[in-house]
Amino acid sequence: MTHLENIKKLFSKNFVESPLLESFEVGKLYLSSGKLVACDPLITNDMQPFTTEFPKGNFSVLLHKERESNCVAYAEVIFSNTEITEWEMAVTAGQNVKDLADEEVFGYPVESGMGCLMDVDTQTSLNELEKRLYHSKGADFMGIYEEFFHEYFFDEKGAIDQYAFLKPADEHPGTIFAFETGYGEGFYASYIAYDKDHKPVKIITEFIEIS
Repeated sequence: MTHLENIKKLFSKNFVESPLLESFEVGKLYLSSGKLVACDPLITNDMQPFTTEFPKGNFSVLLHKERESNCVAYAEVIFSNTEITEWEMAVTAGQNVKDLADEEVFGYPVESGMGCLMDVDTQTSLNELEKRLYHSKGADFMGIYEEFFHEYFFDEKGAIDQYAFLKPADEHPGTIFAFETGYGEGFYASYIAYDKDHKPVKIITEFIEIS
């Protein structure tokens, strides 16, 4: 699996060495349950969380852009700085990497050009927000993007940024990290690094393969 081998080369250290990438920390993601969801929040907001149990708390998020295109190539969440001993493709319930043919991956489809990472509790908050807005606005409801996501990315002059941290519920501390995905639409896999005790060190979602 060339994707996994490439991920190992790029991300097994505490820093990324590639002249093709520009890397920067963008904020922190809050996980309340440790059950992490990766999805297109406008299309597949009912995605199941990964089977791996992640730590709870606030964790640093990094974006890695392809320098040539200025597009997001990788999104990374760091859980610890312990030494990485193995990598695995992230899976959800019922998925087994042994069932995949060469170069096949498990992942999530993106149709809106936007992906996100969030705790499953935050996913519930987002879906509840959408239902509340739909019932309160009725025929005036324009969709969850226009009603919630849009203001975080755009103003009247155009785009503000390629990513945002959003909070769908005042009463819950969970945040959504939403971002542009590579060149746009696609099907994107995630990979988890583990330490010698098989505890997750980081998770990487790949949008543009950089070798």
